Amino acid sequence: MLAIIGGSGLYSLGDEFHLGEQCARQTPYGETSADVLLGRWQDVDIAFLPRHGPGHRVPPHLVNYRANLWALKQAGVSKIIAVNAVGGIGADMAPSTIALPEQLIDYSWGREHSFCDGHDAVVQHVDFSRPYSAALQISLKRAAAQLGLAIVESGTYGCTNGPRFETAAEIRRMRGDGCSIVGMTGMPEAGLARELGIEYACLALVVNWAAGIADSEISMDQIMANLERGIQQLRPLLLAAARLIEV
Repeated sequence: MLAIIGGSGLYSLGDEFHLGEQCARQTPYGETSADVLLGRWQDVDIAFLPRHGPGHRVPPHLVNYRANLWALKQAGVSKIIAVNAVGGIGADMAPSTIALPEQLIDYSWGREHSFCDGHDAVVQHVDFSRPYSAALQISLKRAAAQLGLAIVESGTYGCTNGPRFETAAEIRRMRGDGCSIVGMTGMPEAGLARELGIEYACLALVVNWAAGIADSEISMDQIMANLERGIQQLRPLLLAAARLIEV
């Protein structure tokens, strides 16, 4: 089954999602951000989980990523498209851009990054050379082409801790490291999915220029406006991709 993890702005799949089952929030790793919803989105069976919980109550550094991924695995999920709101660093990552990053760099800290916690779990050293599923990316690219939707099909996601935005100096460093977008939720989510053997792809929506890239300060009003417009494009893209993945 395919799951969609909703990021900022994507708290539901809309009225065309028909709920079949809600999975309990409790896991061996604590509670999930919200109930895992299993249902039918038009003609596609799908699971949905809003990463930040109902009403965006859970900040990025306190998301229980392990519980979320574990619950999805237990629900029968084998593939995940994760939606992430990000800031643009590269010249081709202007606000309102939709991007499929190919790589990531993890700058976060203090999060539970692995199921290998030194207690009951067997230590795994998973290959993470290519953090995102090529097959899922191909489906997303094909879906975008079907819809005539322009997306950036490359890039490196830099994951910071949040919830504050970065300094201009931090963004300069990240740009020097090769990052083209910056967000706060890409890790450890992708790494945990790899440990569980779940295919995972990041679908990033650029909602602002990162610190120091534009002359103006980061505006939450502008971010919210870009989110609202962008989500209207992401929903049909996700549904089109889900249909391709199910085939």
